[in-house]
Amino acid sequence: MVHDAAMTDTLLDAVRRHTDLHAGDSGLAQTPIAGLTTIRSTAPTELDHAISRPTACLVLQGSKQVTQGTRTLTFNAGDSLLITADVPTRSRITRASAAAPYYSLVLDLDAAVIADLSAQMPVPSRTDEPAVHAEPTDAEVTDAALRVMRLLDRPASVPVLHAQRVRELHYWLLAGRHGEAIRRLGWAEGHVQRVARAVAVLRADYTRTLPVETLASAAGMSPSAFYQHFRRVTSLSPLQFQKQLRLIEARRLMRAEGASASTAAFAVGYESVPQFTREYGRLFGLPPVRDTQQALCNAPSSARLHRHP
Repeated sequence: MVHDAAMTDTLLDAVRRHTDLHAGDSGLAQTPIAGLTTIRSTAPTELDHAISRPTACLVLQGSKQVTQGTRTLTFNAGDSLLITADVPTRSRITRASAAAPYYSLVLDLDAAVIADLSAQMPVPSRTDEPAVHAEPTDAEVTDAALRVMRLLDRPASVPVLHAQRVRELHYWLLAGRHGEAIRRLGWAEGHVQRVARAVAVLRADYTRTLPVETLASAAGMSPSAFYQHFRRVTSLSPLQFQKQLRLIEARRLMRAEGASASTAAFAVGYESVPQFTREYGRLFGLPPVRDTQQALCNAPSSARLHRHP
């Protein structure tokens, strides 16, 4: 256990150094390595809604709470959060301060890398793991993440070495306690990947009306089978999924860009402002104007994070 603690502390130092140097007011610091982000928050945050992408999040300091469906998970320093499908989540940082900020390292999971690695690894029994779960971070994962972060101190090494270091990090995630859940992302004709193809269409064209037949075709399924599997993977119907994408983007437009409720509603594809107002209130708990005003009041004490987890 001494080895694990030492490695975690070293990874924390590397993430802290990069984030403190590169993060803006949002607390996000993109790295030169695609799909790798570090996050800092100096105060607890309000509840935030997102349609999360498949992600591994290593928490290095502080605590965070994530709710998906009826399950609420709390994860602390030394834990990893795994999201293995495009699912709606509600999250907030619960422990952070100026003296001891929340720090995490976030990796977008690469389905192509997972598929390639899985083909070379023993095949486990297929279990129906939840799409969101938290576990203690394996020492090998921490060690591999540190080797990725160390590349950032030598910029010339990033183009040459980052692919193999990120691949190694994926390998240890697959080989560890999270492996069975992650493997589903690599099954090219599995339901998670087929639904992911339809989700990509929804993310790209969420402002347009998209018939279920169009989405089913993208997934390579019949409409009835697609509807069933889409709901099983994401916990939402395609229409509910699109609605949440629209409302989350409208909220961002109002909070980050100062758009009015009507401007935001029309920008994301609504034709009726009263309908937008009703659905916004059901999702976020307040009508658009009051929700935006509350965010402005909370802004000085709570950094807004638009990257999850």
